[in-house]
Amino acid sequence: MNLRDLRYLVAIADHRHFGKAAEACHVSQPTLSGQIRKLEQWLGVALFERTNKWVEPTEIGARILEHARAAIAAADAVEAEARTARDPLTGPLRLGVIPTLGPYLMPLVFGPLRQDCPGLELELWEDLTDNLLERLRAHRLDAALIATDVPEGDLAETILFAEPFVAALPEGHRLTGKARVREADLAPDLLVLADGHCLRDQALAACSRTDAEAGALRAASLETLVNMVAAGYGTTLVPALAAGTMAGRPVILRPVDGDAARIVRIVSRPTFPRAMAVAVIGDAIRRAVAGHGKAA
Repeated sequence: MNLRDLRYLVAIADHRHFGKAAEACHVSQPTLSGQIRKLEQWLGVALFERTNKWVEPTEIGARILEHARAAIAAADAVEAEARTARDPLTGPLRLGVIPTLGPYLMPLVFGPLRQDCPGLELELWEDLTDNLLERLRAHRLDAALIATDVPEGDLAETILFAEPFVAALPEGHRLTGKARVREADLAPDLLVLADGHCLRDQALAACSRTDAEAGALRAASLETLVNMVAAGYGTTLVPALAAGTMAGRPVILRPVDGDAARIVRIVSRPTFPRAMAVAVIGDAIRRAVAGHGKAA
């Protein structure tokens, strides 16, 4: 018994016809019929009931078919893994991304990356930085996009781009009359994200605020944070890519003085065998961000 025989077996079950099954397997009908007879003799059971008009699996045949399908799927998976190893730009790649970056960056990247690498299948996992790094170390992710330094030296990282922060103000705020805003001027009514978001810590640091001074309102997402600003609850800092999606909202955006920005990087395990795929994704992100900046 071999995989070829199992494929013949499954083809007959799917087509319920020896002739059509033989055509699907690219063999002659006598060849396929002969191999099935040999398989039945080797197993010592009848796999199909057949007449000149119909073909049906026997009860034992139906149970064996389940194992045959599983064996074929496993064999195909082995071949797929080998193809992926031979071509790092083919097959799935599990990419983590932080919530304050994914919705604004990835739409810029998907199209060009699919065009340049049609065989690469990105599987996105959105989560907080610490969770992404934990999954990466546990081999449940292949790479991750984060905006903070890697806390330990066990991961490889590549800096992709610096993303400036933009001040987000409610309409009628005292700072809307300024062409540029100092980070420190946002401090009295600064709104931040909930604990665990790296953007929270970056905004507090940029505005020279401590955690205790941040106030009681803590948004669970950047979208909620912007809605709170729009409702007049305070001000905040938003990444430039996110700021580009706020047209039409009652939020006033202003550039900030100084060099307040976050550094976006892609991280992976040094031993990950598809380092080329990680590098290609990084290059695609750089080009997409550069092109987006020119378009803006």
